This record gives sequence, structure tokens and C-alpha cells, in this order.
Amino acid sequence: MFKSKYSITSLRGTKQSHILLYISFVISLAFMFVSCQNSSNDNSQTTLKTNPTFEDIAPIIYKNCTPCHRAGESGPFELMTYTDAKKNANKIKFVTQVRYMPPWPADPNYTHFIGERTLTSNEIELIKRWVDSGAPQGDEAKTPKAPSLYYGSSLGKPDTVIWFNRAIPIEGNGDDHFFIVKIPMKLAKDTFVRYFEFVPDQRKLAHHINGHLINYEAGNKKEVQSGLSYALDEYKDYKNVYAQLNILNDDGTFPTLTPNTVYYLPGFTPPAYPKEIGGYQVNKTSAIFLKSIHYGPSNADVLDSSHINVFYGSKPKRPIRETQLGTFGVSKIEPEFILQANQVQTFHTQATLDADISLLSVNPHMHLLGKTFWAFAIKQNGDTIPLIKINKWDFRWQYYYTYQHPIKISAGTTIHVYGTFDNTANNPFNPNRPPKQVVQGESVKSMRTTQEMFQFIFSYLPYQNGDEQMDLSKHN
Repeated sequence: MFKSKYSITSLRGTKQSHILLYISFVISLAFMFVSCQNSSNDNSQTTLKTNPTFEDIAPIIYKNCTPCHRAGESGPFELMTYTDAKKNANKIKFVTQVRYMPPWPADPNYTHFIGERTLTSNEIELIKRWVDSGAPQGDEAKTPKAPSLYYGSSLGKPDTVIWFNRAIPIEGNGDDHFFIVKIPMKLAKDTFVRYFEFVPDQRKLAHHINGHLINYEAGNKKEVQSGLSYALDEYKDYKNVYAQLNILNDDGTFPTLTPNTVYYLPGFTPPAYPKEIGGYQVNKTSAIFLKSIHYGPSNADVLDSSHINVFYGSKPKRPIRETQLGTFGVSKIEPEFILQANQVQTFHTQATLDADISLLSVNPHMHLLGKTFWAFAIKQNGDTIPLIKINKWDFRWQYYYTYQHPIKISAGTTIHVYGTFDNTANNPFNPNRPPKQVVQGESVKSMRTTQEMFQFIFSYLPYQNGDEQMDLSKHN
């Protein structure tokens, strides 16, 4: 898809330093400008009533809060009823006044995505007035009903659920833990799956999951259930652990693998696309192979019994493709990705397309030292395509952002990504006191929470005429 491995124009010596300083200055001005816009811009259609009741507040809460604040999800309390809201009214007022909730890191003044959860100034003021007046209920008959959401899923009722064969023990030693997991599947026949939705049991510890689908061709695997269910990811040569997990074909060769079919990050919801795009063929004998499951530090011994919701579908007409820029990706990071102690640094990566694509979703990724993130594309004629901007990075919320309509990016267009990292004592999330040099590491196992990453992951289709009119919010 890219013209070369990196498609980067190298910058050397003093010229490189001057250019990078200029880039940092421009980015700082841009983010200051956007921040000013955010504080004053308000496109709210909400009527600011003097004496609002829950009839006025319920639509705001049900749209922006309830999807996470319900049984089985990440919210620390439920917001399904008036009673729930009144009991937590002061908390709701506080977190909305300081704009801590609802969490939506992407700047809505830069680019729009499906499912945005942002409150306008009018909505925030309406909540404040409601709480300050005693959180009255109002006319219950006129109050909207809470949304009907399926327990344990953000996509609805799954067709089937597959569980870890054995719970994974996470040692409470304050360290990161990395595992490889196999979840065998034995189906009545070959079928097609639209989505695999990973549902973590230990939500506070699950950092990321990268999972692949293994399809065994007929006659290549007699028995898939035996072998280890999981193993610590501490191997330099994976061939032995693959054998212990009974992943290989019976003749010792590696089976057909479809990468990145199961994915998870904090706040992540699997992108749901129209039925004509995406999806996977799943053979009768198959397995989910979690090549990397990363748990953050825990201070107590716990067990993780996560599961995967499976949603069947029709044969995909247009399989989705995915790639990434930056760390472990197709493009080089410049300057070299080393975060010096007591410095705020900006890094850049870029790649040029060699074919037309339809961009569907984007996923920025950094760790605790991330400060801001900015991605855009520049056409050959100099026009800019805004992709995503995050003015205040939050490690706890890392969405896969999906556009309402695919964005056509033509061959010859260059995607630029800038990331600013704060490795100073002023960063409250800095895990090192005093700050120390931080690097990205050389392998999956070394990528601990306290190390860093700078990635721009995105999913796309090879472009077809009319893709720009496709409505990605229509899932059925």
C-alpha cells in the first residue's frame, strides 16, 4: 500500500534540528488555538430551562453515560434509572463540570466520528441546574425509557460465547504480565463471523489484547482441544510454546492465520460496519490465538476468566485491511523514539500511499507519557485531510474511532502523525519519580506500561467508486 517501507524523507544534522523545533512550535500553536476554540464554541441545541427535571436530563445520561454505567460494564455505578441518577447526582455534576466525563478524547472541532460522547456547554449547565435544584424527577410518564442494552456486550446479544479454557492466574507482584492464550473452537460446519468482541474479566488490569484467527484446513488437525490453554510470553523462540499449546498442524507446519481479528484496549468497542464489508470465514476446526494479552500491574493475586462474544454473519464481500504507522509499523519515527528525562518532546512519522483507499477507522496509541496526538493527510495538490486530533491524551481511554462515511485517500497522499510526550515531573501519570529515560523496547514482552509506544493504527478498504457515500453507522 505504501511506496516504500517507510516513505520518509530523511532529515539530517542541524537542518533536522531546526525543522523539528519549527514543527514543535507550529504544533504548540495549533493545539493552543484548538483549546481556545473548545472553551468558547457551543453548538448545543439543548434548551437551557430554569428548573430542569429528569425528563430533561435523561436523554443526556442515556446517550452518553448508560452504555458504560450499567451492569457488566466498566462504570463504577449504574445509571439506568432516575433513582440511580439522583443517588449519584453530585458525582455527575462534578465530573461533567470539569469535563472528565463522558470520556471522548478526540477533538470534535477537528473531526467527527460515529458514537461521539461529548457534552456541550448548555448540557453541562443543564445538569448543574438540575443537581443544584435537588435533582427533581418531574413527570415520570414523559421521561424517556432507558436504552435496551444487552448484558456483557456493546454490540447486542451474541450468537455464541467462547471462554478461556482455564482462568489465567495474575500474580500480585506489581509487575506487568504477558500471556499467550489459545481458545479452541469446534463448529458443526464452516461458517462466517462478523465480529469477535473480547470481554475482559479483569477490566482494571487488561491493557491490550491482540488476537488472531487460526483456521485448520480439512485433514490437517485431528484434535484441537488438547495442549496448554495459556503460557507466559517469555520466549525468544516460539516454536516450542506453539507445540505445547497444540497450535501447529499435525505435521508441524503453521496453520492459516487471519491477523487482528480480536482486539482490545481500555474503552475499546469493536467497530461495527455495514454487512457488506468486514467479517471472517471460520473453519469447522479453528481457534482464537491471543498472541499477546497484556495485564497491567496488580497488588493482589487474581484470576482472569475473560471471554469472547461471537456474532455470525454472511460471507464478507469486501474484507477489511489494517496497518499501522510508528512503533512496530510501516513507517519510521523521527527523531529516534527515545524519551529523555525532564523533557517534553514531539515525534513525527509519515507514509505515502501507492494506491487509493477508503479509510474506515483510526486508533491512536500511546502510553502514560503521551500528551497530544495529531494525524492528518496531505494530498499531492497540497490540500489537507484532517484525520484525528487529541488535545489531552488519556491512557485510560483508547477508542477505535470510526468515520460516518469512509474517507477517500488517493495514491500519492502522505499521512502525517505527530505525537507529543511529557516525560517531566509535571506529568501526573509519569510512573518514574524522578523522571528517567524511556524507550519503546524491542519486542512484545518488553512493551510494558511504563515503556512507550507511538502508533497510528487504521483500517481501510481498497477504494471503490462511491465509497464516500457509504454510511458506516448502518450495521444491518
